Parts: sequence; C-alpha cells; structure tokens
Amino acid sequence: MTAISSLPGPDPSLPAPAGTARPARPRTGGAAGTARPAPAGTARTDSPPRPVRPAVTELRLAAFASHRRAVLPMGPVTLVTGGAGTGKTTALRAYEALARLGAGDPLDEVFPDPVACVPERAGPDAQGRRGFRLGCTVDGPAGPVRLEVAVQAEPTLRVVGERLTGGGETLMATALRDPRRPMVQAAWHTAGLVPVTRAPLPDDRLATALLPLRVAGTTEGQLQVLAAAEQVVVALRSAFVCDPQPQLMRVPVPVGPGHLRPDCGNLAEVLARTHALGGYRHARLVAAADAGCAGPVTGLYAEELGDGTVRAWVGRDAAHRTPMGRLGDGELRYLAHALVLLNGPQVLEADAPAEVPQAMRALTVLADGLDRNLGGRQLRELLALASSSCGDGHIRLLGTVTDTSAAGAFGTAGVTVVDLGP
Repeated sequence: MTAISSLPGPDPSLPAPAGTARPARPRTGGAAGTARPAPAGTARTDSPPRPVRPAVTELRLAAFASHRRAVLPMGPVTLVTGGAGTGKTTALRAYEALARLGAGDPLDEVFPDPVACVPERAGPDAQGRRGFRLGCTVDGPAGPVRLEVAVQAEPTLRVVGERLTGGGETLMATALRDPRRPMVQAAWHTAGLVPVTRAPLPDDRLATALLPLRVAGTTEGQLQVLAAAEQVVVALRSAFVCDPQPQLMRVPVPVGPGHLRPDCGNLAEVLARTHALGGYRHARLVAAADAGCAGPVTGLYAEELGDGTVRAWVGRDAAHRTPMGRLGDGELRYLAHALVLLNGPQVLEADAPAEVPQAMRALTVLADGLDRNLGGRQLRELLALASSSCGDGHIRLLGTVTDTSAAGAFGTAGVTVVDLGP
C-alpha cells in the first residue's frame, strides 16, 4: 500500500535513504551489466572538481506508475531500454514532470491525470489518500543535492511532502499540517540566531522553485539553501521534448520565428534560419546528413514560396537537389534530432532562463523512441554526434531505445545505457 504522509523527519511517504533502493542496471561499456573501468593513466583524486553546469545525475522513481524503488543514473547521453511494459516512456515523463515543476508550473498542469501516476495495486491509507513519489540528484557547484517529492493524487491533488538535502543535512522540508488549507508548512536551514525558518507555502507548486523568492540569503545557512535550490532549478527547468513527426515535415510550412517545435513539423523553416546564419554548425549538419541519409548530401537549403510558406531541399550535387518531402521517415527523424543536438536552445521553441548566465545553462533533450525508424548506421551516427555535442555539458540527451538498439549502443563512448528489464 502506498500512503502519503508528512515531512520532515523519517517519512514513509518518501524514498528510503540512498543505497536502499535497487537501481536499474547502468551499462557504460565492458561486459553486460558492468561499468567500464577508467582508462590507464586516468588521474583520480579524492575531491574531483565540481561541474560548472548543474546537471541531473540520477532520477529516482520511488513509487511512480509502474516503477517502485527505481534508480536511473544519468550521464550526458543516457539511453533507457527494456522490454515492453518496463516503463521506459514513464521514466521520461517523470523527468519531464520534474522539469516543469522546477520551472514553476502548477501541479494540475504537470499532472492532468494524477491517478495514472499512482503505482498499480496501491491502496489508500486510513484517510483515503493515495499518491506517488519521485525525485532526483543534481550535481554542480554546490555539490550533490537530492530532491524528494511526495504528491497526493486522491482525494485532491497536492504536494504533501518535499525534502531538499545536501552536504549531509536537510536544507529544506515541507509537510502538510492542515488538510483543510491549500498550504504546506516549510522549514529551511538558517544557521543564524534562529536555526530554522518556518513559513507556509502553496501546496500546488514545487517549494524548491519558490525558495529563491522567499529566502533572504543573509546567513551562511540561507546561502547554502539558496545555492542548493538554484542548482536544482537550473538543472531541471531547461528541458525540450523532441518527437519528430515525419508526415508534418513533408509539406511547406508558414514563415515564423524559426524556433523548432517539439513535433519538428516546421523543420524547413528552421533550416532556412540555420542556412542563412551559415557557419560551423550548419556545415556540421550537412556533414551529418551526408553520413545518415541515403545518397550523397552536399547541402541543405530552404526557400520561401510566394504564398508565405517555406520549402526545404536536399542538395545532391551542383546540378541536382531533392525535395525534403521525398526523404524516408528515418531520414527525416535523423535530420531533426541532428539539428537539435547541433544547435540546441538557439533554434528550439523552449523557455530560455534569461536570469541564468549562459555558462551555467544546460538543456536536456527528451527523446522517447529515439531509434524509431532509424537504421543501425543512422543510430550509430546520431549517437556519435550526441556524444560529441553533449561533451561540454551545454546540452544533454535522455532517450528511450529498444533492446536491439541498446545492444548496438553499448560501449559507445560517452553513452550510458540503463536497462529497466529484470
């Protein structure tokens, strides 16, 4: 039975401490189910430098839909695999939900069908409540920070418990004290004349995302809380769901701002923008297209038609070009993913956190069915491109693939494969 209760303190509504949950099997190289050792000569230190850009290094689904006590390690490029019904898509939806909560979205918009997130066969507690639990670990300048969230789905949707921990101590915790009020009682570390500050916060939003607006930052403890909260929010809030729909990419599209939609239906319009800008990224996109498409590709072009629409072409040689609409589904999906990985936030229809310095930003691309319609060569080229593009941390990739594709990706440099199978 999954029951939801309050925080702070040891709370059965939240996951057990780190190390008690059975993690999904990460595979980054070597034999199946094992981690590849560091190359000979690799320097090892007791205190490695902290990453400049905050990044989610672990997704935890303590009790979420089909997942119980699942721990998914995450790297710059993470592929989630497993048989049908193992919850690959659910894992990506959980990450997207955390990202939207980190961006400040209200709970009812993030979870339009919250009961679907309650684990199967989870019965109500004595008060008739059911819910779900999820969380993550974010590494960055403030060190590893853990976020745990408990959500009540029935009888009413609300956050009933949240905990932010770092440096071996609880920095912030919330608890539902009065079910009749749409509030939770929050307590955060102060380390001043008053060791803990308490205040009510709304129960329909992530408290961690609200802390920068509520914590004064006048004591060492408050600064620690702010650093941890801001690290989590910065890492989570920039996410882009990429699900290319080839049928939408085959026809001319209206001229617009040149920002790629999640369905990539306006690929021709975005290609017009990248072609006009020219430069190294567009040249790399042409090279990627040549490597992943049938036949030679010498250029990618777009032209505005007289009716205010844009049509894209694939250059074959000096005298021949092919309408992009004639490409296969796999080629179009491959091109869309390659464009996203090479250009990142600059061409995406995504909310850029203007208050975050460029050097601190990191976008996570969520690609469910990354290998859909792709051949083996196309997937290898795309993963090589992802490994290269995600190397500096400004963009990360979390995708789902079939077992067959995962076997082919196993051992690819910079790619973490997480197997959700038994």
